[in-house]
Amino acid sequence: MTSMKRWFRKTVLKRRSTTFVVMGVAFLAFGVGTLNLFIVLKTNLDLLSEYGWQAVMDGGAAQLLELVVTGYVSLAAYVVFKACEHALVHHLTDEPGDHD
Repeated sequence: MTSMKRWFRKTVLKRRSTTFVVMGVAFLAFGVGTLNLFIVLKTNLDLLSEYGWQAVMDGGAAQLLELVVTGYVSLAAYVVFKACEHALVHHLTDEPGDHD
């Protein structure tokens, strides 16, 4: 995990313009990933609870797995967004001698 953190800092957080672009992409990915996620997840769980094995055989379990994966991908996009936001905010608010 340390190498990924080092790569992220070196590649993304080093330049403010790259940080800003990645932050925007992460924001859009989070928004698209979570759009109606809870509504579709509730509907899927209702389907599975109401129709049981028949719903599983018709792809309800696969859809549930896809929804969970989409949720985690959206969460990862949010974490990237927050990391970029943190870096940009600190750049704007720190005193000139406070930077690495």
